[in-house]
Amino acid sequence: MKEKKVKIINKAGLHARAAVPVVNLASKFSSTIQIIKDDSIVDAKSIMGLLLLAASCGTELLIRATGEDEELAIQELEQLFNSGFGEE
Repeated sequence: MKEKKVKIINKAGLHARAAVPVVNLASKFSSTIQIIKDDSIVDAKSIMGLLLLAASCGTELLIRATGEDEELAIQELEQLFNSGFGEE
């Protein structure tokens, strides 16, 4: 199991348009990937789960991956979060 803390840096937070690339990227990996905010744990491959986190700009999240490609999954998801999902 690998974990990495990330921070939402785009102004709009983890809204529907930002959640789509997270789901698409997470779905490429065979590992189980979870996004954790406080006491809420959701599947990173579920757009509804991500939206239910209601993660606004500045929110810290924990990415947890378990499986064969867990390290690569964490690295690529961290890059996506750090890019602000390509938004300004």
